Amino acid sequence: MQILYVTPTCKGGSFCMSLKKANVKEREPVAQTQQQQVKFLKGLVLPPLLTALVALSPLSTPPVSLGGTIDAQKGNTLFGHACIGCHVGGGNIIQPGATLFLKDLQRNGVETEEEIYRITYYGKGRMPGFGEKCTPRGQCTFGVRLREDEIKLLAEFVKSQADQGWPDIENSEE
Repeated sequence: MQILYVTPTCKGGSFCMSLKKANVKEREPVAQTQQQQVKFLKGLVLPPLLTALVALSPLSTPPVSLGGTIDAQKGNTLFGHACIGCHVGGGNIIQPGATLFLKDLQRNGVETEEEIYRITYYGKGRMPGFGEKCTPRGQCTFGVRLREDEIKLLAEFVKSQADQGWPDIENSEE
């Protein structure tokens, strides 16, 4: 059986085509051979390639702790500017029973980042609020107010430090 097919015949930017006749029976063995070659190559190359990809995948993505280290550095710097006056090393020089150590946080009903965020933003007891929209004014700091993202970072930092017992963090930004 003969069929017609179109092939490009010109090089460059012009559009040229020609019609050619082909015998379908002659092309079938070639197509079948090509399919067999592709199957063979898939079977030969694909398994080792996938194995190598899976084995090397941890090397191609940064470790989870890298992002945590960067945030810990930023949190530590922010803590040093806004909180260190009262909460040196997670303690509390104003009110010793309200430290940032895990046992005191739990005893005072502050166990989540959200609760730490709320107290940092609005204040509680002797601790002033640091949020931009903190009210009433007497409960809020008279110093520089913090943005929401900064307070969120502080809450994450404080919770992480409390969970780890307040280990020292090297601060490379100072």
